[in-house]
Amino acid sequence: MRVGVPRETYPGETRVAMTPGAVASLEKAGIDVVVERDAGSAAGFPDDAFADKGAALGSRDDAFGADVVLQVRTLGANLDAGRADLERFGRGQVVIGFSNPLQNPEAARELAPTGVTSFSIELMPRITRAQSMDGLSSQATVAGYRAVLMAAESLPKMFPMLTTAAGTIAPARVLVVGAGVAGLQAIATARRLGAVVEAYDVRPAVKEQVQSLGAKFVELELETGEAEGAGGYAKEMDEEFLRRQRELMARVVAASDAVITTAQVQGKKAPMIVTAEMVRGMQKGSVIIDLAAEQGGNCELSRPDEEVVEHGVRILGPTNLPAAAPFHASQMYAKNLANFLALLVKDGELVIDLEDEIVDGTLVTRDGRVVCSRVLEALGEPVAAAEAAEA
Repeated sequence: MRVGVPRETYPGETRVAMTPGAVASLEKAGIDVVVERDAGSAAGFPDDAFADKGAALGSRDDAFGADVVLQVRTLGANLDAGRADLERFGRGQVVIGFSNPLQNPEAARELAPTGVTSFSIELMPRITRAQSMDGLSSQATVAGYRAVLMAAESLPKMFPMLTTAAGTIAPARVLVVGAGVAGLQAIATARRLGAVVEAYDVRPAVKEQVQSLGAKFVELELETGEAEGAGGYAKEMDEEFLRRQRELMARVVAASDAVITTAQVQGKKAPMIVTAEMVRGMQKGSVIIDLAAEQGGNCELSRPDEEVVEHGVRILGPTNLPAAAPFHASQMYAKNLANFLALLVKDGELVIDLEDEIVDGTLVTRDGRVVCSRVLEALGEPVAAAEAAEA
């Protein structure tokens, strides 16, 4: 079996779907790998490093001619440039990568007629057995780390407390909103830099995790019993809950030098937590890093990949922070994909076992149709009919 790794074409995307170390593990499993020339250069993996581990180097057509194509961003996560590769796909091929299927379900409908079997990494179930394949979590780790560095660089203060001959410098106060993977990594990084950290999440179950990292858990007088959905993801809350949440959060936000927001709900618009009025209540020079900007933003004023200044407060909405640390982001993602391939390949052959909840949960298109029920719902198509056809 042959696996192809094309160069990423999304603007500013520096990651690569496979690294030389991961190539070696695939080669040991009897899987041949072909990498498009310069596919890993931006991430710090030159062609020679791939060749030394047994990968073949070739053209873009060579990479897309493989049995399995591995990408960081497939069509749904690379709408404009990704369409140029549609004609390169062939029936029966397997494509694995991020595809943003719940936000851009039309892309799945566009990809289906090529006949490829596509798997979306975003749909990886949050179960113990799938942890090593969870690319969403591995990349969120990088995003949380980089978000804190961005905040520290943007803030006109230093993070740690310092006692010097010139006097004592008070530590910066950092608030992290959302204690998922990105939020927990942000907490840990801010603490390592010496900040006083508080964190808030609608899920009370994460309180212990927040405290274990040395941060204070912000508790609001809200009913949060139904805040956590299947798989540990946060659920979408109603507007009355969000209104009350914003009222109670205003004081905490105003006391913070840096606010890092990470709250997202899969397939939904991000909850608006930090209002324009709350921003105006912050001290001039404060910073907000909104990791949910691409989904509409946790801050009312944030704009994707832009810097907005309001009342002297800098608001940044980065949408691809893992690409700012592409070496390790690619290293983790490649390991996720290698582990997923190990699940799909039996005795050198691809086996699509729909009885496996990992395989079934991530499968988006097959045999010319969109087969994922969640994507069909996002498209407004009847799920029952599709399931009957699959049966």
